Amino acid sequence: MIAVLIGGAVALIAALLGTPLIVTYFREHGFGQPIREEGPQSHQSKAGTPTMGGTAIVLAAVVAYVVAHLQSASVTVMGLLVLGTFVGMAIVGFADDLIKLRQRRNLGLNKTTKFLGQAVIAGLFAWIGPTYAGMGRSISVVGEIAIELPAWAFFVWIFLLLVGASNAVNLTDGLDGLAAGSSAIVFGAYTLIAFWQFRNPMDYGLEPNQALDVTIIAAAVTAACAGFLWHNAPPASIFMGDTGSLALGGLLAAVAVATNTQVLLVLLGGLFVAETISVMLQVLVFRTTGKRLFRMAPVHHHFELLGWQETTIIVRFWILAGLGIALGMGLFYAEWVNRVGPLI
Repeated sequence: MIAVLIGGAVALIAALLGTPLIVTYFREHGFGQPIREEGPQSHQSKAGTPTMGGTAIVLAAVVAYVVAHLQSASVTVMGLLVLGTFVGMAIVGFADDLIKLRQRRNLGLNKTTKFLGQAVIAGLFAWIGPTYAGMGRSISVVGEIAIELPAWAFFVWIFLLLVGASNAVNLTDGLDGLAAGSSAIVFGAYTLIAFWQFRNPMDYGLEPNQALDVTIIAAAVTAACAGFLWHNAPPASIFMGDTGSLALGGLLAAVAVATNTQVLLVLLGGLFVAETISVMLQVLVFRTTGKRLFRMAPVHHHFELLGWQETTIIVRFWILAGLGIALGMGLFYAEWVNRVGPLI
C-alpha cells in the first residue's frame, strides 16, 4: 500500500513540476502543433501550442515506478511488461509527433509503419506474457470468465486490443484536457481493480506481487495524468500528442490483460469506445448514403459545431466516462460477489 501511495505522489509532483519545463523546452525549439484547416475554426487559435506533452506523463510514471520500488515492492515480469508496453507505444507516438513537427503538417507516420511498430509491441507482449509472466492466452471478460485461444489467435487479439485502445484514446484527444482527464479516472478505476486483486489473489488466480506491481503503475499513471491535466486544461499550454494518447491507450490494453478485464474495458473505457464508434458510423453512413451522420467526427467536434462551449463538452464527457466506469466497477464487484460471496 505504501509503495502505491509513493508511486502516485511522486508521479503527481513530477508531472506538475516537469510539464512546465517541457513546455519551455518545446517552445524554444518550435515544437508547436499544426492544426487542420478543415477542423473547427475555434481550434485555429491553438496552432503553435507545444505538443508531445505525453512525454511528461510517461517520464513521471516511469520515475514514480522506480522510486516506489526503492521501498519494498518487488519488481515483476508482469509489471515490467506492462510498463514496457506503455513506453513502447509512447516511442511510436513520439516518432509520429516528431514527423508531424518536422514536416509542418498534421500527418505523421504512415499507417503501415505505425501498425508495424504496434505489431512488434503486441508480438512481444503476446510472447513474454504467457512465457515468463504466467499470463493466460485468453480473451478475459472478468474474474474466471475467459475464452482460451491458440498462440496465433492470442497475438491477433492482443494486436487488435492494443491498436484499438491506442487509437480510441488518440481520437478522444481532440479537446483540451478531454483525454487526460478521462484517462485519469479510468486508470484510477484500474488502480482499485488491481489493488482489489492484490488483496484477494486466491480469488483471481494471480500472483500477489504481480497484482501489486500493476497497481503501482496504474496509480502512477493516474497521478501523472492529473498532474499533466493541470497544464492541459483549457486553454491548454501543452497538448499530449500521439506520444501521450498512444501510450495511454496501449497501457490501458496492457492493464486490461494483466487484470483479466479485457472485455470489461468496453465499459471502463466507454467514452473512448463511443468516440471510436462515432468515427466508424460517420464513415459508414457517408460511404453508404453520401450524407454525414454528425457535423464532424469524432463526436465531440459535432457538439462544438452545434455551438457548445469547449469546457461544457469536456465536463459532460468526463461525466459520461464516469458513468461507464461506475457500471464497469459494479459488474466487476458483482462477479466477485456471485463467485465468492459478499463481504461479512
